[in-house]
Amino acid sequence: MPTPTPNLQEKPELLIERSFAAPRDVVFRAWTDPQWMAQWAGPKDFIARGDQLDPRPGGIHRACLIAPNGDEHWVSGKYIDVQPPRRLVFTHAWELANGERSPETVITIEFTEKGDATHMRFHQAFFESIESRDGHEGGWSQSFDRLKRFVENDVPGS
Repeated sequence: MPTPTPNLQEKPELLIERSFAAPRDVVFRAWTDPQWMAQWAGPKDFIARGDQLDPRPGGIHRACLIAPNGDEHWVSGKYIDVQPPRRLVFTHAWELANGERSPETVITIEFTEKGDATHMRFHQAFFESIESRDGHEGGWSQSFDRLKRFVENDVPGS
């Protein structure tokens, strides 16, 4: 009897869905405007500093999340698909202290209008371990709490 071929779907994935009381173009811009992204990206009490954000297919993104203790966590990747204001797809990998990069994942975000609100479907795959996925889930969840406050209360001109 043949041995079953491993399925990529067996690797851990992350799916987070959130709704925001804000227009879709505002939520999309929060992901693609470096000044806006710096207002919400990163877990609670982290500071985000963007180095590069070029949201177009083939464009690069790179940012630093600064922990409350001052530790810097650099992340970077490449945009694969950009369809304003509906969809973003990009790679994501941490830049390690030894000059290498963590295993790369692919993030797909879909933005859907729901009346005056926006539904965001965030998917990240594939992780090398459940622990890595769970760590990302905690960080993203805190970031999305900050994103909600930003797009619903703090967007310039709102």
